[in-house]
Amino acid sequence: MFNLITTDGKARRGVLRTAHGEIQTPFFMNVATSAAIKGGVSAPELAELKCQVMLCNTYHLHIRPTAPKEVEGRKRKATDLLTGDEVIAELGGLHAFANWKRPMLTDSGGFQVFSLSGLRKIKEEGVYFSSHLDGKKIFMGPEESMRIQHNLGADIVMAFDECIPSGQSREYVEESVKRTTRWLIRCQEELEQLGSSQQLFAINQGGVYGDIRIRHMQELAELNLPGYAIGGLAVGESKEDMFAVIESVMPYMPIDKPHYLMGVGTPSDIIEAVYRGIDMFDCVMPTRNARHGTIFTNEGIIHVTNERYSKDNKPLDENCSCPTCRDFSRAYIRHLFKSGEYLGGRLASIHNLYFYNELMEKIRTAIENNTYAEFRNEQSPKLATLI
Repeated sequence: MFNLITTDGKARRGVLRTAHGEIQTPFFMNVATSAAIKGGVSAPELAELKCQVMLCNTYHLHIRPTAPKEVEGRKRKATDLLTGDEVIAELGGLHAFANWKRPMLTDSGGFQVFSLSGLRKIKEEGVYFSSHLDGKKIFMGPEESMRIQHNLGADIVMAFDECIPSGQSREYVEESVKRTTRWLIRCQEELEQLGSSQQLFAINQGGVYGDIRIRHMQELAELNLPGYAIGGLAVGESKEDMFAVIESVMPYMPIDKPHYLMGVGTPSDIIEAVYRGIDMFDCVMPTRNARHGTIFTNEGIIHVTNERYSKDNKPLDENCSCPTCRDFSRAYIRHLFKSGEYLGGRLASIHNLYFYNELMEKIRTAIENNTYAEFRNEQSPKLATLI
């Protein structure tokens, strides 16, 4: 259930209620693909970094962890294995498995099917593809995705869709979007069959074709689902195209439901998207960049591995109170990276995750104070600057 508290222009401040607690919006979801944050940050530590929601991946948690099935009356075969989601279900679900007590979202696996699997065959029933781990043949359709996400036990589940690669023809996009709508209805029916109380979010597709996007969003809105996402805007299109799509679709997104922009993005992208009416974000950027020494700060972006920081005794960000900035210097963290020490990436990840979650707090406060336009004008260009 979503309650819209106030607005400032198109920027929205609200509360999303789930089985594992309330989420203050706008918010950023920290990506724990395989139920773990890359960079070595545990779920309990995430909570200390102001994280409200953890996002895990359906595809990755379906293919592992595996475990032997209990077989009666015959010798167990090597192929007698429980899938990852079945293992996790037996262990009490993903919240218990990862020791995460707050809300959780699982994506449908659609993006990974289309980005990791190499050769694939798209049919009306679903997608036939090969595991990126061992080449094993896998089939996933709307019903399979819902059953996996039901086993995992997330609060919010995403509909199975086709994430359309950038540059596809209008004809291809038209047919793909129609199929995505049909798949969504099957997702809805499967969750009902499972007796699930999970919140199903629809995903708007349509490439960069504004009229297709609008028509698709109008169709999705008629289904009156708990939430609505804009997908397919982190697959190679320009920022100009991304913002144009958001602006074209936004008037047709239900006002009383959360608006989710999938796979985006930089701090300045988030500020700009909130300005246009987006409530929810996810991206691997905080930890991926951290593992390579790229640090987000309140004054801009730094590359801590640069020689200029070799004797810099200041914290990564002098205006940050995260554990990393509280206890360690730029010079020390640079030394860790240059020495190949795992701790360097971990400390950088802790900082970047904290920075993103604190940025969302500042965004919410600015909307509450009716000062979001001023906040955007001051912060958006600054946070995108290399210093």
